[in-house]
Amino acid sequence: AAQGEGPTPPRLDEADRLHADARGLAFATIDVASGLVIGSTRFMNAEYWTTPDRRERHGVPPDAVEIGGTWLTPSAQRTGANTDAKLLMLGHAFDVLGVLRVTIKTDARNSRSRANIERVGGVFEGVLRSHMRASDGAVRDTAMYSILAAEWPVVRERLRSRLRP
Repeated sequence: AAQGEGPTPPRLDEADRLHADARGLAFATIDVASGLVIGSTRFMNAEYWTTPDRRERHGVPPDAVEIGGTWLTPSAQRTGANTDAKLLMLGHAFDVLGVLRVTIKTDARNSRSRANIERVGGVFEGVLRSHMRASDGAVRDTAMYSILAAEWPVVRERLRSRLRP
């Protein structure tokens, strides 16, 4: 928050903490025409796998990341903004960081989010039952999806074709 605006909101504090711990990175989704922030999404839950003999590796990019914490203003929904953001993030994850896996998860009850994840190219892996608290306070089941590095070239082309006029 800017000086004089009060404390930083908890979600921003969490994003800052994850970034400082090399476990996450938040991005703003900005409408190019207006310059306004229309949403956000982030890398989170970065995984650093051990060596075959179970030693930790240091100073290396993560082996896997989760894309989550995504929100868009209602006016930005169904505009291609989320597809564009995911194309950029997946490209960074696979082509720059060299991750082997990107995880995307959502409340199993959220059919709209699940359809969007599948449209982006996420492969359904299953449901974690009674996995965590949902935003409504209920204990939710979590639908798990992933995209693997070997799948990325096909997913990238699919996303690019969806963004072409």
